[in-house]
Amino acid sequence: MKKRKLLYIHIPFCDSKCNYCAFNSYTNLNHLKKEYFDAIKKQFLFENDTKDYYTVFIGGGTPSTMSVTFYEKLFSLLSPYIKKVKEITIECNPNTSKEWLKEIKNFGVNRISFGVQSFNENKLKFLNRNHSPKQAIEAIISAKEAGFENINLDLIYSTAIDTEELLNNDLKTAFSLPINHISAYSLTIEKNTKWENDYTKRQENEELEINFINKIKEKFLQYEISNFGNQCLHNLGYWEGLEYTGIGAGAVGFKKNYRYYTQTDVNKYIKNPIKYTYEKLSPQDLKKEKVFLGLRSILGFEKNILNENEKERAEILINEKKLYEKEGKIYSFDFLLADALSAYILE
Repeated sequence: MKKRKLLYIHIPFCDSKCNYCAFNSYTNLNHLKKEYFDAIKKQFLFENDTKDYYTVFIGGGTPSTMSVTFYEKLFSLLSPYIKKVKEITIECNPNTSKEWLKEIKNFGVNRISFGVQSFNENKLKFLNRNHSPKQAIEAIISAKEAGFENINLDLIYSTAIDTEELLNNDLKTAFSLPINHISAYSLTIEKNTKWENDYTKRQENEELEINFINKIKEKFLQYEISNFGNQCLHNLGYWEGLEYTGIGAGAVGFKKNYRYYTQTDVNKYIKNPIKYTYEKLSPQDLKKEKVFLGLRSILGFEKNILNENEKERAEILINEKKLYEKEGKIYSFDFLLADALSAYILE
């Protein structure tokens, strides 16, 4: 069977920077967009080693800040290598125009993801989002009218201002829209963000979190700790451990037993898009990832990758009804326990 390979393309440009965002994104570098295409073209032609990519994911930053002309050039570059592609996903801001969505659909993009985060006006301001609830609703409807069948929206929970009523209203609006996937992320306070070290912005309320997740599960199947609904093949590929090519400033690639990282500084990346730093992964590193990612998703992991001591610990968890075994693979009943369970098995 031919090895499936994934392609990720990073767009680092944004119209505004959210308070919680730790992604490699910038609001003051829009003058570099033309040079950026030349750089990703150079890197892609240098790095590409496959005739047919399985999936493509264009993420950011905000890919919808780029013009249709940029994507004309990008898909012209990619077209010889995506003739058999199963899925092309692009991330969008909820203030994206109907015309842009139609044009993007015509390039073969068949999955779209909107960074909605909330339909509550106050929460959007709190997060420093630059769209309104009305714009988010209209963009999702426009995507459906443009012909998109696979539409995702992101929601954030565990913020300081969340209440059961607010989260329920967010879900009520989400479920009323023509979507078939939700990505729900618990707010994390990270370095190099406006909220770095300010833990007052996050709320620790396990009951509220579990109720929120359970309500999503009533509508969509949970297939990974943060993902519900019609499965994203690209993300499943990451969790399966498939190789991926990472293109763009701050992108990551994975081949065999190493990861490579491009330069995050956009100016430096443009000057030299094929300068990398490398991280070699040991057999134990790769095993840890298979166990952890398997237990936080429906994928599970092959029991035979464990040594005898690890198998014994896995059996203890199976007997305690925290894990279960089926056809030589081990799965978790509760994805939220993946950290603790994988740490116990591999201690």
